[in-house]
Amino acid sequence: MEELKVKISVKILPSDYTCDGEDRSPEITVGGVNTGIAKCLAIIVNDPDAGGGGGFIHWIAWNIELVRLIPENIQKTPTVTFPLRAVQGKNSFGKIGYNGPCPPHGQTHRYFFKLYGLDTELALPAGATKDELAAAMQGHVVQYGETYVTYGR
Repeated sequence: MEELKVKISVKILPSDYTCDGEDRSPEITVGGVNTGIAKCLAIIVNDPDAGGGGGFIHWIAWNIELVRLIPENIQKTPTVTFPLRAVQGKNSFGKIGYNGPCPPHGQTHRYFFKLYGLDTELALPAGATKDELAAAMQGHVVQYGETYVTYGR
């Protein structure tokens, strides 16, 4: 499996990207996309430090067109057509699209941004869950990269 280079310009997430601010998705730089094997991207953003085990999902999206930059403030709609093309699913808040960090007061959590290069677009309807996305991606992941940021309150 080939590596994707995933970068967010900060390590401590500013409040604009959290429940304490505008709650918009951050800009994500994507490097090393191999257009010879990858047809689209998928993203899973989770908080492994949340209670309940298994992590708390903040964002899932798939069939993201091959880009070098996922801009900030992606619309919170099932299907995105601008500034890039993507399909989004339900996060652990039960909402479509990105909902940022909102850890309990007095805690700092890690938020992993996991990016997958897929060899095909997925026939998965908008609003799917992380488990449904993971099942649909099985056997189609040809590239992978991740980074994380922290946020505390």
